[in-house]
Amino acid sequence: MILPIYTYGQPVLRKVAQDIPLDYPDLQQLIADMYETMEKSDGVGLAAPQIGKAIRLIVITLDPLKEDNPEYADFKRAYINPHIVEYDTSETDSYEEGCLSLPGIHEPVKRPKRVRLQWVDEQLQSHDEWIEGFHARVVQHEVDHLEGKVFTDRIAPLRKQLVKGKLNALQRGRVNAHYRVKPPR
Repeated sequence: MILPIYTYGQPVLRKVAQDIPLDYPDLQQLIADMYETMEKSDGVGLAAPQIGKAIRLIVITLDPLKEDNPEYADFKRAYINPHIVEYDTSETDSYEEGCLSLPGIHEPVKRPKRVRLQWVDEQLQSHDEWIEGFHARVVQHEVDHLEGKVFTDRIAPLRKQLVKGKLNALQRGRVNAHYRVKPPR
């Protein structure tokens, strides 16, 4: 089922998400719905707060990037209770990010190229791995949502001033997106 994306100004996007029990009701269906919602919205990642749930669950697909990055072909993963436990700040890069919850806004964000992530997968297996490259960027962006942050919180102050009008419009419920949204009221 395709779910509406909660847009900037919705209080759930500013809440710190809670870990969920592994017997969370209808977890596999929720993951399937999140994949479907993300893909129909042309996203590469989606966090549970973006569908109105303050729980630690994200889904990612890197398959749309396979033309330039063959290693991402068929890459599709769910992360239950993900936590970034270490950032390797020795190498960073800046890349223009967008967000399904902030339609129409794209800004460069500087992030570490590598992070250590702990999570549980869809088969309820625990993982503790270093993640690199664009995968690490998407994970950081989605984990930010679980921490009550959006990517514009990480942009330079001058850039933040330049997008302030767009953010205010989103907060007032003026949203232009090609997918179902739930703007603030």
